[in-house]
Amino acid sequence: MDKEFYFSRNNAIINYTTKYCRTVDDLLASEGFDSFLDLFFDYIKREKHDMFQWLTFKSSIDESKAELIRLAKLLMVLNKHEIKHPGLIEPDKLLSVVEEIYHFWRNMGRYSIMYALNDEGYQIQNFIDADTQFNALVLNLYRTIQQKIQDSKNKIFRQLQAGTNASILLQKTDWDFPSGYEALKGIPFITEMMLRTPLILHPKSNKRIGMFEETYTHPMKDFIKKSNEWICFPCKVGDLLTFAYFHIDYIGNIVACPNLFEIASRNECLNRKPDCMVLFGNPDGKNETTFYHDKKEDIWIGKISSADVIEYFGYVKKMFLTLHNLAVMERGWLPIHGAMVKLYLRDGREKHVMFMGDSGAGKSETIEALSSISEGLIDRQEVIFDDMGTIHIDRRGNLVAQGTEIGAFVRLDDLEMGSAYRDMDRSVFFNPELSNARVVVPTAPYKVITNNHPIDCFMYANNYTDKRGMHKFDSLEEAKSVFVEGKRNALGTTQEIGLSTTFFANPFGPMQKQEVANPLIDKMFEKLFEKNIYVGEIYSCLGLPNKGDNGIQDAARALLDFVLK
Repeated sequence: MDKEFYFSRNNAIINYTTKYCRTVDDLLASEGFDSFLDLFFDYIKREKHDMFQWLTFKSSIDESKAELIRLAKLLMVLNKHEIKHPGLIEPDKLLSVVEEIYHFWRNMGRYSIMYALNDEGYQIQNFIDADTQFNALVLNLYRTIQQKIQDSKNKIFRQLQAGTNASILLQKTDWDFPSGYEALKGIPFITEMMLRTPLILHPKSNKRIGMFEETYTHPMKDFIKKSNEWICFPCKVGDLLTFAYFHIDYIGNIVACPNLFEIASRNECLNRKPDCMVLFGNPDGKNETTFYHDKKEDIWIGKISSADVIEYFGYVKKMFLTLHNLAVMERGWLPIHGAMVKLYLRDGREKHVMFMGDSGAGKSETIEALSSISEGLIDRQEVIFDDMGTIHIDRRGNLVAQGTEIGAFVRLDDLEMGSAYRDMDRSVFFNPELSNARVVVPTAPYKVITNNHPIDCFMYANNYTDKRGMHKFDSLEEAKSVFVEGKRNALGTTQEIGLSTTFFANPFGPMQKQEVANPLIDKMFEKLFEKNIYVGEIYSCLGLPNKGDNGIQDAARALLDFVLK
């Protein structure tokens, strides 16, 4: 991005490399501040008409902006009684304008970017220091003007994130570009990121709609690159290298990614081809969410067209996981849409518990309920995966599991009271005031999720049957029938509502490639029963009226009895 300031989709992006404001005068005189005031005047013209009329009385918008900037500069060096200005005749109204400008600024998604020339450590510290100083600069500008207009010192000082929500360090990175991918050259890679958490974002959409469909047209043919408006987030989904190219209009989605996916180092990307690639927010006007397998280069590519609805972070997460699942099925691994934890018991034993089920089935919620009743019996839990994992047969012939994500993207509504706030200092929240509000929180180190883990029990999370506790399947055929049918009572977390079925409860790869998934399902379930691993159902009751009078507690107690045996 070459511009000093970039405003789009209620986001403000500041390019510290092109323009860094060291003083209040620099900030007030910048093109970015002028553009910001344009947006502010448009806003009050629509929403605060009395304020707009007061500010533009007998003057144009440009004249009013110029007077506001001039008055701000005067107030930074002089006291109110030393200034003769018509705006100070009604200080209460002027103070309301200052508060509204500050509020309007803080309601934006605010991000900074900085380009690194090499891998020197001082540049990393510089980008953190630069952002910290900019934060202090904005806060000082607001407080100084506010206190001088009100002609008194504040008694309470709130150290808010007045500058940015996050800062990103970028660097040009050359990878092994095959023929047809030349348009991606020059797009900078994210090497470091600083998040000012807890971070609260307000995307325009709060749920995912539709499915990811296979296309037979190479997405690079639709790729629209202009004005250096793309950034690459290189990451590892499971052990697969993924290059996710984001249009900067969707920078809010980028900053939540490090809580969920391990960022790949520059050395891991140099002169390598990725296993998977994403083009997110492509302004092609096609309203598509598609994937494509470049068989020649063996790269799985996802494309998501620019639209308001894709501001929902689920589009990022699920596209990453869909591509991962399609790729690992080719190597003989079976994706599991579910959750897995390693339980450390007080008596020194360890148990690995795995659940499967589609969105809202009660996978994570059952684990939360187990935590609430196991005090004194279980020392701690270690998350292996919270949404998507894999099972495969290792070299010794054992069935083992791995995870894909280092974090969790969970519904606030379904968590135990207070659990969302235990790690809120590291969390990214999405629309916490709305239904289907979500939070992204780190859960496990990358080394943990990519180790092979044994499986002690594998249960289907049943949220629709009015039963309690757990049930063990007597036969392979009975178990496979339930798991493959993928039934659940959809709670409206996606476009589905009511009783529905999804192939193997996994619409992120296995459903689209059933001909690849079916032999893997047969193979893995045969191994489950050969190894005498507990395979059954656990009744979460989340899809029942009133959640089955909190039936998930019965499920948690049954699970606790099982692991303590």
